[in-house]
Amino acid sequence: MENRPGEEFQRKVSLALENVIDPELGDNIVSLGMYLGASIDQLGTATIKIGLTAAKCPLRSQIKADIEQSLAHIPEIRRIEVAMGELTKDQKSRLMDIARKNAQNESSNVVIPQSSRIIAISSGKGGVGKSSLTANLAAAMAFEGYKVGVLDADIWGFSLPRMLGVSGRIEAEGTKDSWRMTPIKKQIGKGELQIISMGFLAQGDSDAIMWRGLMLSRALQHFIENVSWSSVDYLLIDMPPGTGDIQMALSRMLPRTEMVIVTTPAMGASIVASRMGDMAKKGHLRIAGVVENMSGFTCGHGENYHLFGSGGGQEVANQLGTSLIGQIPFTPSIARLGDNGVTLVETELEHEHEKLARNALIELADNLVTKIAPLYEVQSCTARMIDAINASLGPL
Repeated sequence: MENRPGEEFQRKVSLALENVIDPELGDNIVSLGMYLGASIDQLGTATIKIGLTAAKCPLRSQIKADIEQSLAHIPEIRRIEVAMGELTKDQKSRLMDIARKNAQNESSNVVIPQSSRIIAISSGKGGVGKSSLTANLAAAMAFEGYKVGVLDADIWGFSLPRMLGVSGRIEAEGTKDSWRMTPIKKQIGKGELQIISMGFLAQGDSDAIMWRGLMLSRALQHFIENVSWSSVDYLLIDMPPGTGDIQMALSRMLPRTEMVIVTTPAMGASIVASRMGDMAKKGHLRIAGVVENMSGFTCGHGENYHLFGSGGGQEVANQLGTSLIGQIPFTPSIARLGDNGVTLVETELEHEHEKLARNALIELADNLVTKIAPLYEVQSCTARMIDAINASLGPL
């Protein structure tokens, strides 16, 4: 038998569901009017009513999983049932008003297709292996046949060209008012990497980029708007550490970005990483999950050592109401290989700790493309409705 939930319970649920972001619209399901209410019975089973723009919306599985993660910390709830239906005509109209405005707020110069998934690899502090993870994760996805864009948004501390073993100069093509840069490409396995970095524009690896505020944001804007990303399946963005100008600019320019937060097992690092997650929520970006890097070391005798502590990744995930989606074991080889422009996926490995790290990276890549952020098989229901409205109504 269902109880009529009190105001405090409703407040908790509504507040938690503000963390569930529609990655296309860059807004949460509460603000969009997709959350239609909640009830809870005497056994602690909560029923959450959600309205979709179409009954078979491709995002339904992702939304359901995000709802379950966001509500897991509410003590009254022991079990969650998500009841999904279709919004009424009036409800769709209100949602589409918001969707259309959000679509028009996005720069019309962005050439990243709606079908591409955009994943920002982020951390609260430096030294957690974020760039190494980005390089190796991109390589693992490309090895399976995906076209993966890699945007090195760490303008000051660019490192991906060296780690991925690519070099060259990027030249702008086109007119003064309409120009594009073509990424540097690298074939890996059955797929391809397309890489943009300040490393292709600077005079050398030791050339200091002494930019601040608006210049940093403008550089990111050019990397998003003036690069031919039109054919990528995934765009991985290697973010600078912390919660500064680049992070704020990204949430404004690409509100459909999804964030993977990287931390080490140390509890001190997890506290800093949680700040990155808090910024993602304030910027209305979906948190796809947490990755714990340097997660133990296995020696040649099979013994496992927690060199950098333990439990930090799960602690961050618990604080942010999301999942720990990967634990990458520590291997000294990843630094040596990166210095030589090679990823773990591309080389023959001798030691067990190397193989464990590679297997963990491949498993993480597989989970991203199959469960956490799979490609849309067709243009999503929301995107189709936005296009139809824009075509029929013209500019506001």
